[in-house]
Amino acid sequence: MRAVIQAVSSASVRVNGGEPRSIGPGLVILLGVRDTDTLDIVPKLADKCAGLRIFKDENDKLNLSAKDLGYSALVVSQFTLYGDTKKGYRPSFIKAARAPLAVDAYELFLAEMNRQGLRDVQHGEFGADMQVSLVNEGPCTIVIDTDEWAHHS
Repeated sequence: MRAVIQAVSSASVRVNGGEPRSIGPGLVILLGVRDTDTLDIVPKLADKCAGLRIFKDENDKLNLSAKDLGYSALVVSQFTLYGDTKKGYRPSFIKAARAPLAVDAYELFLAEMNRQGLRDVQHGEFGADMQVSLVNEGPCTIVIDTDEWAHHS
């Protein structure tokens, strides 16, 4: 799985033109699922996302997590995180997981994020038309690729 995490002051997602689902301070997480992923990695990924120390403490150091601060998260499925451009300019998404694996992984990730003690977990809908808006907390974007965990365990 691949997660792109952005520290934000606020964020929202509008699903299929509906009412926005909004959060205050916290995380925007774009979540991609690869065709070879298994569900057993999901709890560790959720814990890692919620526990990332990417918020400033009283000494202006990045020492606090969304979990520490009781912040929120906005999670959006993003199959394009597995876009492959090796053969040209038009991306191939052959490595992106399809339903039911992608849907199961996304729903399990949402459930695991809800167990992390965050104030609120909002989310988009898998496969829907979504517009995401955010105000970031400065240039703090982290990419977690669980494929790397297997090589560095």
